[in-house]
Amino acid sequence: MTIPELNTIEIVLHGPETHDAHIAEIRLSRPDRSNAMNDAMWHELRKAFQWADAESEVRVVMLTGAGRNFCSGIDLSLLANVQAVVDHADPARSHERLRRLILDMQDCLTSVERCRKPVIAAIQGACIGAGVDLVTCCDMRYGAADAQFSVREIDVGMVADVGTLQRLPRLVPDGVARELAFSGRTLDAGEAQEIGLVNRVFETHEALHEGVRKIARSIAGKSPLAIRGTKEMLNYGRDHSVADGLNYVATWNAAMMMSADLSEAMGAQREKRVPKFGD
Repeated sequence: MTIPELNTIEIVLHGPETHDAHIAEIRLSRPDRSNAMNDAMWHELRKAFQWADAESEVRVVMLTGAGRNFCSGIDLSLLANVQAVVDHADPARSHERLRRLILDMQDCLTSVERCRKPVIAAIQGACIGAGVDLVTCCDMRYGAADAQFSVREIDVGMVADVGTLQRLPRLVPDGVARELAFSGRTLDAGEAQEIGLVNRVFETHEALHEGVRKIARSIAGKSPLAIRGTKEMLNYGRDHSVADGLNYVATWNAAMMMSADLSEAMGAQREKRVPKFGD
């Protein structure tokens, strides 16, 4: 599948013979604006993750940001143009247009969560507003020592509406999520690790990217079918009861467990070699 040509996002897929085989890097690429998310970036993010989901060669995705900052949030020019975009003589129709716009922006970010492959965020510098919305959609988050997080929507007089208020309380203690949402205060990398927002902090940007790449390599070497099923179960279990999750995983494994990957993994263990899985 051809890598899509995008203007605000770069995609790098490492070839099958390289050290980083099966790892795709999706990089926010507006470094001169600290990767502020303009209208094009929202929609290109969805295109990028739809591609990653469909491309069989991709087994794991690294989400990164070019330059000093991961993402400074929504581009304010986009907010400034909202009224013109939704304008209608009938207020009800104008409000309906705004609702559909918000739902579409939510879907652009949810495409990250929908991607069947694990998504690992490598975060340096500022991760503000929509940047927090974005990283809460990822499976794992790692930070550089200079990473800073802020739920900034409260400071512009609005309710965060594209995912932070729904996803952040599932990642960190509820009281902390509420404090961040109500106050808009900045969270540094050390505190982010303490509360579980990031798994680990690396001293430099270079160490961050190499550390995340090492984790991605480990995941890329596992059974792709089992990895995709594991993500499906984790996401399902988060939103359902334990009983529902147990029932679903039984049904899933009844259909998927007796696979070529299972035979290859068992054979590799017996023969003390590295398994080789198909895409």
